[in-house]
Amino acid sequence: MGRESTKNEGVRSAAAREVAPAAHGDGPAGRAPKFSRRSSQVVVGLTIGAKREKLETKNERAAARKKDKQRYLTRVVSVSLGFVSLIVILIVLATTFLHQEVEPLSPEEVAPEPILTAEPTIEIIDASASATGGKITSRMRNYIGLIESDLKSYSYQPIKAVIPTDSIREVDLYLDGYTGYFKTTIDRDAAITAEDIDRMLRYLAGQGITTFEYVDVRVDGRAFWK
Repeated sequence: MGRESTKNEGVRSAAAREVAPAAHGDGPAGRAPKFSRRSSQVVVGLTIGAKREKLETKNERAAARKKDKQRYLTRVVSVSLGFVSLIVILIVLATTFLHQEVEPLSPEEVAPEPILTAEPTIEIIDASASATGGKITSRMRNYIGLIESDLKSYSYQPIKAVIPTDSIREVDLYLDGYTGYFKTTIDRDAAITAEDIDRMLRYLAGQGITTFEYVDVRVDGRAFWK
């Protein structure tokens, strides 16, 4: 009896040892579930970390865009303020300039225009005594004196000046060496009239014309002869 119970206990112990590895997962069937749980934990851990990094990246990009927008707005505001300030300064300067009082020049500071005067030395014949009242005006005398001087500068020698009948502005000039006379007017500048006379005489000489009744230089830019 004692031996049989000892043997039975040994058999149960051996059976228990054979079953135990399978129960505790030491065998092939027991290791697979444990490996699967560890792999799942690793995969879940990596996924959470990736999501966290992705979320941090989005936050950083949003913060960077916000900073860029703030810089842009600051730049726009600064440029606008500078432009407005410039306009205000220009308006102030323009207003100051427009309202600035201009002091009138004193009589000593106002330079009078020089008036050319010349006393004629040639004979003056007033054929229009009825129109002039028998009196030659100072303007007429001054014109004759100036054109006499200007013609002498071109080497011409005036002989006399005739105020034709019923005229108070025309002066007919006679030059030494020419049979005809030159119709002029006191309304034109004496120097320009003398220049036109010289130009016409040189033109007529070039055309072989030596005699004429008169040369009319009373109109600017035009001259006639007969």
